[in-house]
Amino acid sequence: MTTLTHPAAFKSAPPRRTIGFLTACSIVIANIIGTGIFTSLGFQLKDIQSGFALLMLWLVGGIAALCGALCYGELAAAMPRSGGEYHFLSKIYHPSVGFMAGFISATVGFAAPVALAGMAFGQYFNGVFGVGSPLVLSFVVVWIVSIFHMGNLRIGSAFQNISTLVKLLLIGALIGGGFFLSSKQPISFLPADGDKAAIFSGGFAVALVYVMYSYSGWNASAYISSEIKRPEKNVPRSLLAGTGLVIVIYVLLNAIFLAATPAEELKGQLDVALIAGKHIFGENGGRFAGAIICLGLIAAISSMTWIGPRVTMSMGEDHWLLRWLGGKNKHGIPTNAIFLQLLFVNLLLLTRSFQDVVRYTQFSLLLCSLLAVLGVIVLRFRRPEIKRPYRVWLYPIPPVVFSVITIWMMFYLLRSHTSESLAGLATALSGLLLYFCAHKSRDRLP
Repeated sequence: MTTLTHPAAFKSAPPRRTIGFLTACSIVIANIIGTGIFTSLGFQLKDIQSGFALLMLWLVGGIAALCGALCYGELAAAMPRSGGEYHFLSKIYHPSVGFMAGFISATVGFAAPVALAGMAFGQYFNGVFGVGSPLVLSFVVVWIVSIFHMGNLRIGSAFQNISTLVKLLLIGALIGGGFFLSSKQPISFLPADGDKAAIFSGGFAVALVYVMYSYSGWNASAYISSEIKRPEKNVPRSLLAGTGLVIVIYVLLNAIFLAATPAEELKGQLDVALIAGKHIFGENGGRFAGAIICLGLIAAISSMTWIGPRVTMSMGEDHWLLRWLGGKNKHGIPTNAIFLQLLFVNLLLLTRSFQDVVRYTQFSLLLCSLLAVLGVIVLRFRRPEIKRPYRVWLYPIPPVVFSVITIWMMFYLLRSHTSESLAGLATALSGLLLYFCAHKSRDRLP
């Protein structure tokens, strides 16, 4: 039996399995719950008004995220090396395809979530405290966090854990407070005439893009399978339990937002949790909830600023043309990669459009995740002898379900928002072009 591994100059000791089931579940939950749940509903209300269809958005998105996470779990077990899609696609298809995925991660894959969280932070901070320009606040927070990550990260680790706990407590308070509201909006969450047409419409597919952004993080959960005790059981169980709990949280929280707040107040707005919080807790209570969300958004920016440059650094270590990206300071921190990501974050912030950034980046990211999930099927045919500590449950249903939903989203995204989608596709093709140019230049070297 063999396992696909990355060529190395030395054989390193395998990582210790220290993570149990509950900790693995916590990691799944913390990775998923981020900016999207506090920002997406306002944009979905532009095309969909049915309460049932809106909740189905979050259920369908959760099922897709769960199917994707289970597929990534099998890939991570068969090909245990960091790097995500960059590593998976290089081994399954060709190094050029992996380089394309890594290029997307290095340019916009992690920069976009940072920029989107920065935009949301600026809007929430301005709404809570009434001071500062949202755009200026966005630049300030991403620069401060990036500079912070140039130094010692031990304090940052504690901040991540505390802010995640506080964020979960706030979500619990919003859901609990919503149940005890004396006056609720006249919205029904039961199926009604026209809901079937709404669910199978192009508007639903495009709105689902925002939902998948809100569930982003499901693919990071499978990267730690080599450190989990009894991975063949605990990895799929933690993915099912963690993602399942997030689905319940997301459906309940959006139902509370819709029941507590007039839809017209939420439509097109970025700070939906602040608006809904004021209806649930009153003016001052809503501002307090908004302040907590600001803290959670800083944690999201910090998390992506920590993870993203490490993927970019891996590319710098593997490819001679990008070797400068592998540069580290005396503390072992990839400063060059952090600065590159910060540059792309600043460019995305200058667009000043949350929606355009989501549409542009999600098209290329959906393409990479689609190729990775289809890779489970490809690898089963091409390399059936590979040792897999665990396999996708109910195979081939999860990869098929994920692929169908993803292709459906990409089709309508390309049809409805052609310029942003083509820009995302151009980013992916630029990665392929750079790979072949780099290899051609290297072949010419004496």
